[in-house]
Amino acid sequence: MVKLNRDKIRNKKILDVHNLVTRFHTFDGVVNALSGVTFHLNHGETLGVVGESGSGKSVTMMSLLHLLPAPPAKIEGGQAFYYGDEAPVDLLTLNKSGISRIRGDHIGFIFQDALSALNPVMTVGRQIGETLVEHLGMSPSAAMKRSVELLAYVGIPEPKKRAAAYPHQFSGGMRQRAMIALSIACEPNIIIADEPTTALDVTVQAQIIELVQRLKKEMDMSVIWITHDLGVVAGMADRVMVMYAGHVVETAPVDDIFYRPSHPYTIKLLGALPKMGETVHHRLESIDGVPPDLLEKPVHCQYAWRCHMARERCWEDIPKSRQMGDRHRAACFLDVAKEEA
Repeated sequence: MVKLNRDKIRNKKILDVHNLVTRFHTFDGVVNALSGVTFHLNHGETLGVVGESGSGKSVTMMSLLHLLPAPPAKIEGGQAFYYGDEAPVDLLTLNKSGISRIRGDHIGFIFQDALSALNPVMTVGRQIGETLVEHLGMSPSAAMKRSVELLAYVGIPEPKKRAAAYPHQFSGGMRQRAMIALSIACEPNIIIADEPTTALDVTVQAQIIELVQRLKKEMDMSVIWITHDLGVVAGMADRVMVMYAGHVVETAPVDDIFYRPSHPYTIKLLGALPKMGETVHHRLESIDGVPPDLLEKPVHCQYAWRCHMARERCWEDIPKSRQMGDRHRAACFLDVAKEEA
């Protein structure tokens, strides 16, 4: 396993994605799931990815690791460079064996629904152990011992007993901890967390978030955190990427997203967020309309249908991402700060 020279690449890109295009070829037509997604992740950084359901958050990350069912899914363009050693590797060009070496070993994935992601007919300890045998060449006995250690590391009580249990015998929070243990088993350089706190109560959500933050620091990893919850993003992300209808509409440091948003969609998302400490209560904003039909190839700004600031030009062309400030980019024709003033 080739691990990173941590000191050499600190503050440099570990993942660099350009113009990723993914489509689903269905009986109803071609679904334009991703239309030129571009972003990067720095070493040691937490990137928050936000947007409505169907905006392309999960599809983006699953495309990178070849986790989408093919057919109907097909990656039809783009590059995704992973800097795992001296020579960058384009994840999108790897064959089945090549991407299998990357998954788990270099990039871990925490799935949204742990019960569906874990094998129901295998014990949790054996599932973690399989990863260690496959990627690190451990013996089955050594892998099981390490599995117990990993379960203890992520805070599961009686780890030896729990290693012999099946996923359905775990609570929701414990299953998610087991999923995290599986994702970090090989000490990957990147962890992708796909809404890992979905359907968990708020106390368990807080524990899972705290756990991932601790692991990131102790294991010196980079994290991509997919979520609907802007409150979570505010507390843990370094940068935020906002997605809408298969496009990246804004990317900025977390403070800029909350205090200097530069895309109308981001502004509306923030308007729907409850404000702590307000003495005067205001009705939360909603975004009128529905997302566009992705069966239609985009020919203009996808958000124009619902945008409170749409202009004639928005219906004529697709806006390109442009610089709005230091490390701050947005795909909008307007200078939103001036328009809102």
